[in-house]
Amino acid sequence: MRIKVFTDGGARRNPGIAGAGIVVTSEDGGVIYQESRYLGIKTNNEAEYEALILALEWVKKNKKEIGASEIEINSDSELLVRQMRSLYRVKAKNLKSLWALARNRVEEMEVPVSFVSIRRELNVLADELANRAMDAGK
Repeated sequence: MRIKVFTDGGARRNPGIAGAGIVVTSEDGGVIYQESRYLGIKTNNEAEYEALILALEWVKKNKKEIGASEIEINSDSELLVRQMRSLYRVKAKNLKSLWALARNRVEEMEVPVSFVSIRRELNVLADELANRAMDAGK
């Protein structure tokens, strides 16, 4: 089964109070899993990577149980998607280790993983979850 993962990370002020939201859906769009997590003080881009890593770790742990044979990661962070697709280099020092960790998680997946850049309005639930985490962290 092809699963779709929607991730969003955000920071109020930059850096500031940060949160992550992830949503895992089945092929038919049904929500399999969702999570909201407070991240402490991070930059917006760090929060985007933290959300991606959180999602990849959950999928890796549960991929057999949910029958994931292909994984599509959807994010409204064009920077994250382009860096994960190796279209942009990772220049920011604070992102290099997060990018490396995310790449390692992708390589450990043992099934195809693709990255898709989506518009914000198509990432509403993950955005709501990230905002909920930021609200909880105040």
